[in-house]
Formats: sequence, structure tokens, C-alpha cells
Amino acid sequence: MWSSSSLSNPTLSTLFLGHKLRQNQNSKNGLIFNPIFKSHKIPRCAVDMPYGGNTPTFSRIKVWDPYKRLGISPYASEEEIWSARNFLLEQYAGHERSEESIEAAFEKLLMGSFQHRKKTKINLKSRLKKKVEESPPWIKNLLNFVELPPVEVIFRRLFLFAFMGGWSIMNSSEGGPAFQVAVSLAACIYFLNEKTKSLARAFVIGLGALATGWICGSIFVPMIPTVLIHPTWTLELLTSLVAYVFLFLACTFLK
Repeated sequence: MWSSSSLSNPTLSTLFLGHKLRQNQNSKNGLIFNPIFKSHKIPRCAVDMPYGGNTPTFSRIKVWDPYKRLGISPYASEEEIWSARNFLLEQYAGHERSEESIEAAFEKLLMGSFQHRKKTKINLKSRLKKKVEESPPWIKNLLNFVELPPVEVIFRRLFLFAFMGGWSIMNSSEGGPAFQVAVSLAACIYFLNEKTKSLARAFVIGLGALATGWICGSIFVPMIPTVLIHPTWTLELLTSLVAYVFLFLACTFLK
């Protein structure tokens, strides 16, 4: 029946024969044509989306000057640089190129600041060394007896002698500061002996510092106007305060 209808209808038979011929030709070439399947667009995943998605992009990515890129003054402090960096990273979080640009500008400024401080420190040491080398011989010989201890040592000994001074002032109405001066001298000799490893040398330096301080105090204290001196502060008390300063300098900076 289907054959007879196909033969009776030339148009239908032509279409059918054409379809069969195309099917046979594709089979020979190794291809199978199926009219049921149609071409569809392949859906795009999140990776195929534009870079950054809806994340805002840093508008100054290509700005060469790191100060202008971060939006700060060339005279900005390190705190301002850190604040600008943190603010921009928070604002453009999630956009990789923006974050890299902000971090690059921040690191460049931070490295420049570090190199400037290091260079200034080196220049200061070089200047001091040059000044020492150009100084007279007697100054060089004098500097051979001087050293700079750690800051902690300086503050500990400063606190000790300041305490002695305050103790002497509080007991000024009861009597002289003889006991406090003796304790200060003993402390000075002890500290010097730790450095020099020579009790005799420490004893000589300690007594010399006490004598020098007492003499200087006896000379310069009377020159102070009486208006500036408390009525209960005697010449002996003020002289002992000067002696404490000399004892502190001797046991801290002499070697």
C-alpha cells in the first residue's frame, strides 16, 4: 500500500528517495544523520562569564604612581598608607587584578619607606664615624673609654639613681643624704666591676665620679636663684643630686 501510494504520488516518492539516498551516502562516509537531533547552543557556565562578574573594578589599575594609585599624598605616613590599602582591598574584594594592583602599590611604598629609613640610619652612622675620625686625638682617646649599653640597661640604672634622688628629697627634713649617697656609690662600683672585671678600677672610677659630681655641685648649685629652690632643700641635698647624675653616667657609659 505504501509502495503503491508512493508510486502514484511522484512528489512524495521523490522526497522519500532523496532522503534514502542521503541516508545511504552518509552511511558510506561513516556519518549517521538523524533528523531528530537539532543544534542547540551550549549553555555557558560561571567560568565562561566575564572576568570578575559583577565585582567592581579598580579604576586606577594602570596608574603608574603608587601614591596616586592608592589615592594618598606623597607625604603620607605609614599609617595612612596602611589605611588606604585596607580600605581599597575591602572595597574591591573579589576582583583579582584590582587586589594585585593595590598590593603592588602598597608593597612599593612600604619598601621605599624601609629603604629610606635604612639609608638615613646608615648616613647618620657614617656622619658620626666621620666626625670621630676628624676629631682631635684627645677626643678619640676619650671616646675609647665610652660605650653605649642596651636601652634596657640605661633605663634600669636611670630608675635606680632617680629613686635615690627622690628618696633624698623626701628625707631632706630629717637629715642629710649620706646614706643614699653611700648606697649610690656602692651600686656604681658594683656595676663598673661587672663591666671591667676589676674591683680596683671600678672603685677608682666610682670615687672619681662621686668627687667630680660633688665638686661640680658645690660650684654650680649656689649660682641657682633662691627663688627656684625649695626652702627645705639644702646645699648638701642639691649637691648630692648632682653627684647622683655623675655616678649614673659613670656606671652606665664608662668602660
